[in-house]
This record gives sequence, structure tokens and C-alpha cells, in this order.
Amino acid sequence: MPKVLIVDDEPHIRMLLEQTLEDLEDSGVDLLIAEDGEKALEIIKADKPDLVFLDVMMPKVNGFDVCRTVKNELNMRDVYIIMLTAKGQEFDKKKGLEVGADIYMTKPFNPDEIHAKTVEVLGLE
Repeated sequence: MPKVLIVDDEPHIRMLLEQTLEDLEDSGVDLLIAEDGEKALEIIKADKPDLVFLDVMMPKVNGFDVCRTVKNELNMRDVYIIMLTAKGQEFDKKKGLEVGADIYMTKPFNPDEIHAKTVEVLGLE
């Protein structure tokens, strides 16, 4: 069963992403939720999601550090990480890719694009 982890400290963003992806649950996709980077790392270690939508600015552990930990310290390179953040400066994008993000997307995001990318990454179609 493919797993997708949504990590964002903003409840409305988590809800929007959940609503965007909820129809994939019918295809057997398990949606996991974390409200901060610390919780995200716990879930990633325990559940090994296939795809992570990761915010950057969060309490406890920021998204850059979560990504760096997953890709470099835990060596979980098969976890596909999409950084989804309001930090749209070129410097931030570069940093996101340097710490191991597979894709760096900025908010506001297009739900159709999020859905299509999820289907693609998980190989559902």
C-alpha cells in the first residue's frame, strides 16, 4: 500500500492537501499527517512513506532539516520529497534541492498539479 505523508503546521493547508488526495485512498493510498518536522521524522522512520509533501517553515524541526536527515543521515533516498512552501526565493529553492528534495514547489499550489504529481510518483496510472 503506497503511503503519502503531508507535513505542514498550517491546519488549512493540511486539510486542502488531504482533500486533494483523498480520492487516491480508493486506490489503496494511505494518507499520513504530521504538524511539525519532529513528528514527520517519527512517521518517516516508522512508516517509510513513498512520498512526502514537506513544508519548510515549521516548529521544532524545519523542512530543510527534515529533508537533509531523511536523505543524508537516514539514507532513505527512495523517499520522494516534494518541498511545498511559501519560501519562493531562488536561494530557498537551491537550498531545498541541495538538502535532497526531489521537487521544490511554492504556495499557493495548484491542487490538480499536486494530484497529478502524486499519481505519477506513486505509479498509479
